[in-house]
Order: sequence, then structure tokens, then C-alpha cells
Amino acid sequence: MRYRRVVTAALSALIAGCAVGPNYRRPAVDVGTVYKEASGWKPSEPADALHRGPWWTIFNDPLLDALQRRVDVSNETIQSAGAAVRQARALVGEAEAGFWPTLAADIGRQRTTSLAGSRTGNSAGVAGSWNLDLWGQVRRSAESSRASAEASRAALAGARLSVHAELAVDYFALRAQDQQQILLNDAVAAERASLAIVRSRYRFGVAAKADVVSAQTQLLANQAQQVNAGIQRALLEHAIAVLLGEPPSEFSLSAASMPTDVPTLPAGLPSALLERRPDVAAAERRMAAANAQIGVARAAFFPALTLSASDDYAGGAFSQLIRASNQVWAFGPAITQALFAGGLHRAQAAAARAAYQASVDDYRQTVLSALQQVEDELATLRILEKQAVIEEATVKAAQEAMKLTLSQYQAGTVPYSSVIAAQTTLLGARETALSVSLNRLTASVTMIEALGGGWDAAHLNQRGEPSASRAIAR
Repeated sequence: MRYRRVVTAALSALIAGCAVGPNYRRPAVDVGTVYKEASGWKPSEPADALHRGPWWTIFNDPLLDALQRRVDVSNETIQSAGAAVRQARALVGEAEAGFWPTLAADIGRQRTTSLAGSRTGNSAGVAGSWNLDLWGQVRRSAESSRASAEASRAALAGARLSVHAELAVDYFALRAQDQQQILLNDAVAAERASLAIVRSRYRFGVAAKADVVSAQTQLLANQAQQVNAGIQRALLEHAIAVLLGEPPSEFSLSAASMPTDVPTLPAGLPSALLERRPDVAAAERRMAAANAQIGVARAAFFPALTLSASDDYAGGAFSQLIRASNQVWAFGPAITQALFAGGLHRAQAAAARAAYQASVDDYRQTVLSALQQVEDELATLRILEKQAVIEEATVKAAQEAMKLTLSQYQAGTVPYSSVIAAQTTLLGARETALSVSLNRLTASVTMIEALGGGWDAAHLNQRGEPSASRAIAR
């Protein structure tokens, strides 16, 4: 009963104890009410596409879906971030262990020799101690560790989002190279046909030798470009292999067409970024962890109360060791107060406050960078959409000009240099249109990444790692 009363009193003191240091409140940050660049811009895809599953499925590319599913399993960056989450969880357990008493048991045998002779002594016992968290040092430390663990989970989600986005961008760039190869193949085929026409006219004496040489030169130049196009495709294929955690020598992708649809997400409200972006959530959780460390530092100014107890037996033979005559027990509290530490505690508290202020500044900068990225992508998508319409019309006009110029050359009304100029203009228009299409797909992926890819800060409250297969919007 005596021990029960002591333990009950200690628990009451622990519960009544106050946690020093400021309670955390998220600092205010001005995010505005609407996006400036959203004016006059409307997402191109239907709203039901937002709820089909992982964000990359809105591009309707089965091969891209298959590659994305492999990333979470084998990408080394994601695996490293996952290990950091497990480490952070372990540190939470380490901090929370401070709430509990420590117990230890010992048993020993010692032989001593002196002028009076030799003696063998045996001992056995148990001892325990409990540092009562009167000032909340353990509570603040555990609070900081939990916030750090949540920041690690947000960092893992951010790593996943970044890797998935990088894979999508590289994949679309590779498909653009496949499309570029088709354009060059078409251009080479057209120039071979033109060369045949020039040679025929030369044989009949209605064309100069210079026309034949010019046609050959144009054909060879595009054939060289045709071969060179394979370099960038190979580099992109190697990059995708590394993202999948595979050696480039063991990975290949067959050529295929580039997607033509460019789906985009509605931007929503700027305030939603505070919950939808993992990097913002991670910065906010690091801020909470730094705030709790102020309490940990301030608790060092106050006395520490420790309850300790021991029950030991010391005697001769082991067979007679555990008996009342050999028992020595002790129980009692101890209060420790630092009287002089050379300004250590003040310096630690000042460092904790400065670290918190730095985390606040980092958080606000992260939010501003997130807002900038969304504004950038809104402007990019809106302008590229207009440019795509113009480039499509340019390609059609260049195709018509090419047909007319070739007909005029066959009729002998224009020199062959006009045909070369028309061919160059057509290929350039097609390449520009392809570049705009790729830029729109890339901007669409970057926009999704800027909006958090459908992630939500509420996932941090769940046990376990945030899933990479969340729906795009709630």
C-alpha cells in the first residue's frame, strides 16, 4: 500500500505538471484569394478525370501507368526517403521512452584479497528510477519527434511526387523523340522523291546540275539529323531506367506515338496549397518540431525530480543469498537543480528560438515558392494552348506551300532553291509544333506536381506511410 500511494502521488504530480515553452500555432502567411494567372484559363479535361486514381492515369497511357507503378517499388530515392521515415518513427519511440521508469537487474560474484585473507562475495538485486516530467521536457521532446516524423512522411510523399513527375516528363520527352524520328523519316522520304524529280529533269536537260547537287545536299543533311535524333532518345531511355532502379543496359522501350491530349488540373484556391503540397506540409511540421524544442531547452532551467528505488542482496554462498538478513533496500526522491552552467541553458534556449524563427522563414518561403510555381504553370499552359493553335495552322500552311512550290518547280516557273526553302520551312513548322505539344504535356505534369498531385496533409495523421495511389482530388 505504501508503494501504491507513492506511485499515485508521483502520477498526480506528473499530470499536474506544466509543459514550459510556447504551445505551437501555425504562423499566418498571406497566400491571396485567387491566382492571378488563372484569369481566362479553363482546364481542358473533364472533372470526372480527377477521381480515377493516381494522377498520371489522366494521360490515358497504359505503358506510362505500368512504369509509374514500378517506381514506388524500385526507385532508390523513394527507398531512401522511406528509410528516413522509419528512422523518424524509431526516434519517436526513443523520445516517448522518457515517460516510463527504467528498471535494471544485476547479479555478481567478487573475490577480494587482503592481509586478513581472501573472501568471496555474491550480490543480486534490482533497481529502478523515474525522472518525473514535471516541466514537460519529455513531452516537448516527444512532441518534437512526432512532428519531425510527420515531416519525414511528408518528405517521402514529396519524393514520390517528384520522381513520378520526373518519370512522366522523361517519358513524354522520349515519345517526342519518337515523333521527331517520324517527322525526319517523312522529310527524308519527301526529299528522296524531290531528288528523283530533279534527276529526271536534269536528264531531259530542263534542270541544271546545281539543282541535283542542292537536292543531294538537303537529303544528306536531313539524313544526318535523322541519325543524330537517336542520341537524345537513348539518353532519355537511360534516365527512365535509373528512375525505375534498373541498369540502363537491361531496359528498353519500343517506339510509340506521343499523346495528343493535354489534361490539366483546376488550380483551386491558393490556400489549398497549404494542405495539398507535401513540401509545404513538411516545412510546417519542421516548424512545429522546432517550436517544441524551445520547451525542451527552457525545461533545463527548472529542477528535475527523480524517484529511485533499489532492492539488493549481498552475502556469501548463492544458496543462502536471498534472505532477509542479506537484504538492503532503498527508496526516495531526488531533486537536482543546476546552479551554474556557464550560460549553457540560456545559450540553448536562444539557439532553439533562433532555429524556430529560421523554420518559420523557411515555411513562408516554401509557400511563396509553391504559389509562384502554380502561377508559372498557369501562365505557361494558357499561353502554350494559344500557341498550339497557331502552330497547327502554320503546319497546314507550310504543307500547302510545299505542294505548290514543288508543282511550280516541275512547271519550270521557280528555281529549286524555292523547293528547298519550302521543305525547310515545313520541317521547321512541324518540329516547332511538336515542341509546343511536348511543352504542354510537360507543363501539365509540372502543374499537377505544383498542386501536390492529389496528396493531402491529412495523410500525416494516418498510421503508416502516405500512399502514392491517392486520388487527385478529394
